[in-house]
Amino acid sequence: MSAEERRESVIRAAIVEFARGGYSGTSTEAIARRVGVSQPYLFRLFPNKQAMFLAAVERCLADTRAVFAEVAEGLEGEEAVRAMASAYRRLIVEDPDKLQMQMQTYAAVATAEASGDHAFVEAARAAWLEMWDEIHLALGGDIEETTSFWAFGMLINTLASFGFPAGHRVWSGFYDEARPIT
Repeated sequence: MSAEERRESVIRAAIVEFARGGYSGTSTEAIARRVGVSQPYLFRLFPNKQAMFLAAVERCLADTRAVFAEVAEGLEGEEAVRAMASAYRRLIVEDPDKLQMQMQTYAAVATAEASGDHAFVEAARAAWLEMWDEIHLALGGDIEETTSFWAFGMLINTLASFGFPAGHRVWSGFYDEARPIT
């Protein structure tokens, strides 16, 4: 395996481990074990744990952006919203680590902000802002539509993280494409 392929393996493993344990609760040893390499080898690919976490954040958000871009291509307005909502629903059902990684990212950014680690915050914020901008463009640059999409998306994240089942009343305000799969 080339160094770049090994780096990709580390990023995929880091998403899983950080999604499940958070930044503070995940050891680089656990990531190395998941990949099947030594811990020192990780540090040949990444300078530190924080760099691994940021790579995982960037990949998770890039993968999510790619899902949205693929399904929204050629669509506008409500069609784009429904296609992206349906695709996101599938993504978090088929790969729940993506949702958990997003949630861990928000917690890590808040912690970093509180401790004054502005470089970390700015790097994570830039990755998230790239996704916001792409969705904004996919929705025709309509700020109200973009805000509504993100508001519902964050509510979906919250409800899914809490594990509310598909038939629960908290989902009743969503259109079918955004409700959990039953």
